[in-house]
Amino acid sequence: MSALGFWRLAAREPDALATVDPDGSTRTRGELLAMANRTARLLRAQGLRRGDRVLGVVSNESPTLALVLACQQAGAYYVPVNTQLAPAEVAYIVQDAAPVVVVTSVQHAALLHDACEAADFPGARFAFGEADGFRDLLGELAEHSAEPLENRSPGASMGYTSGTTGRPKGVLRHLPEGDPDDVFAAAAQWQLGMFGIVPEEGGVHLVTSPLSHTAVSGLAVTSLHFGHAVVLTTRFDPEETLRVIESQQVTTTHMVPTQLHRLLRLPQEVRERYDVSSMRNLVHGAGPCPEQVKRDVIDWFGPVVWEYYGATEAAGTVISSHEWLERPGSVGRAQPGAEVRILRADGSDLEPDSPGLVFLRMGAHAFEYRGDADKTRGSRIGDFVTVGDLGQLDADGYLYLLGRTAEVIVSGGVNVYPAEIESALLEHPEVSDVGVVAAEDHEWGEAVAAVVQLSEGSPLADDPAAAAAVLVEHLRERVARFKVPRVFRFVDELPRGANGKLRKHLLPSLLEGETAVRRTREDAASPSPGGTR
Repeated sequence: MSALGFWRLAAREPDALATVDPDGSTRTRGELLAMANRTARLLRAQGLRRGDRVLGVVSNESPTLALVLACQQAGAYYVPVNTQLAPAEVAYIVQDAAPVVVVTSVQHAALLHDACEAADFPGARFAFGEADGFRDLLGELAEHSAEPLENRSPGASMGYTSGTTGRPKGVLRHLPEGDPDDVFAAAAQWQLGMFGIVPEEGGVHLVTSPLSHTAVSGLAVTSLHFGHAVVLTTRFDPEETLRVIESQQVTTTHMVPTQLHRLLRLPQEVRERYDVSSMRNLVHGAGPCPEQVKRDVIDWFGPVVWEYYGATEAAGTVISSHEWLERPGSVGRAQPGAEVRILRADGSDLEPDSPGLVFLRMGAHAFEYRGDADKTRGSRIGDFVTVGDLGQLDADGYLYLLGRTAEVIVSGGVNVYPAEIESALLEHPEVSDVGVVAAEDHEWGEAVAAVVQLSEGSPLADDPAAAAAVLVEHLRERVARFKVPRVFRFVDELPRGANGKLRKHLLPSLLEGETAVRRTREDAASPSPGGTR
């Protein structure tokens, strides 16, 4: 482990490949190290001190990785911001995080500029190039030395929660102590080791999602600390992803279930056109994956698929392909050093196979929600924290997720879990994406409603009523009748964030209007009133 850590690896092999940008340009470890050292000195020249924050509204490009590496050795918190947010949302994070410096890619400069103006941000503003209202970070780097940084101190990331049920909150942890190489080498061994990933050995990591997502950025930079090259893409394109895997001999990647689903939607002749045998570890998370999608990906790529469940707040579970095939639907057992429990309100454990709130042990990763002591206290029981997910543990400690407390549909006194219905709908070949939410029902309180994105060119697209009927028949073979949606709404595209997560709080408004297909009471079974919750 002592030989790992990006700064050590770059000093040892400066000519080794570090990054491949979306335009095909490359940087060696030595070049990326020089950029990271210069960036750290530039940040310090703006008054940055240990514990200060640097906010980034950035694209997938090498300077973004250099910026994170600069913060990691300058003792700063790096705050990644979703580039798909509105200016007002970014302004809120700028105000809340109170960064010393903000940085943007040129294509997002207008967004950050408007946000900074709205927030009355007084600090330094930089862009990776020339942009109105920003200093050119790349142009100023030459003024600073590329030699190893003095007084190095490990930094950290401060990610913001998604904010689907309120204002997002920064997850603030204590900064680690020690030599940055040792700190991040150990972190890489833990994070990548749990997926069976090994250091060096010609590893190539592919980034398919925006680096503004905590897990995506974390795995990319951690791969650099593990001696792997990182290949960056601008946006996810299914066939282009396969081409890059073959041409760059990609060994690891991180995807979300939606991306896996879209890969499988490619015609068989297109899929067979590319050699994906270089892939050793395909990691996925950030949302529930339908069982058939998972099974088909394993059949295609082999038993190299790993799934994880966790949160910005705490570590969770991990499961290999072999384990999942034995327990389909599970998201695994506790990660090394982690602990997962299903707790009652009094802190006692629920029995195996009993649904309840999922709690994760914070351990050494204790945190606070920046500026919100009440939210910090309200999410905890002892050393355990919940983010509102519902699930159950089997007798062997494998976790099965059911949804979120804010998403559970209570119809006639019975809990209906959207994830189960979404998974079943995604098994239909004409369904490309779906979100299940509650619709108001005067008699039963809530009814099940599905917002569906049909596959491109689907013959069902011109007749929503017929499409709903087809999906109802499909579901009746897979779920109880009272779980079959009473309302269907078909849309061109579901609202997903840059990290691939469905923005469910936007779905109820899509159910309004005459375009929604509403099934009659006679055609839709309901649970018995007062059923077990």
